[in-house]
Amino acid sequence: MTTVLVVDDDPNICRITKLYLQKSGYAVETAHDGEQALAQFEALRPDFIVLDLMLPKRDGWSVCQKIRSMSDVPILMLTARGQVDERIEGLQMGADDYLVKPFDPNELVARIATILRRSTGRPGSSAQTNVYEVGSLRLDATSHEVTVEGQQVALPKKEYELLLFLVRNPNQVFTREDLIAKIWGWDFEGEDRVVDLYIKRLRQKLSAMTERKEDWSIRTVWGVGYKFEGPDAC
Repeated sequence: MTTVLVVDDDPNICRITKLYLQKSGYAVETAHDGEQALAQFEALRPDFIVLDLMLPKRDGWSVCQKIRSMSDVPILMLTARGQVDERIEGLQMGADDYLVKPFDPNELVARIATILRRSTGRPGSSAQTNVYEVGSLRLDATSHEVTVEGQQVALPKKEYELLLFLVRNPNQVFTREDLIAKIWGWDFEGEDRVVDLYIKRLRQKLSAMTERKEDWSIRTVWGVGYKFEGPDAC
């Protein structure tokens, strides 16, 4: 059974989240401060972590950074509404996704299931997949090779990293700020419009390898950002 560690200093959030996750078939443990979260992580080695940023004793950023130094376990961070800097820093620290409070527990359960599918191939498995295939697009994260209809697509490092991040996070919208933090780094001093340029290049290079209409795309969500759309990225 897949084990989820829920870390939040609000007992009500822990209780409600635990109920919804257990109803969906997960084993759930909780922690209420940063130190307890790390102790639970060491003892349980959970398959997934839901991590609030504002915690007593040790904050969520510090906990995430510590866990990332030891494990690739998927982490979903809970952030305050409107705190863009929080989610950017969370992604930079290694979080896989974020959810803004207050949140719908059903959405949380759905996001956990999606992240587990893409990071493990199947819920409960500990081995992260290194090959992603969506239609004619194939990305091998071990060899750093990208092919469309079997034809190799040459991508510079940042274009490759951007594509890999989007493919690993299908059907989720990321702002330019999110992508800058994850791909270029927190200390990037250029314009956020660099994301638009790289997206344009990726689209051109990938579409040039096929003449047929694909069931995947890098879609612009106007006024928000970008997302990779596909029927079943894996």
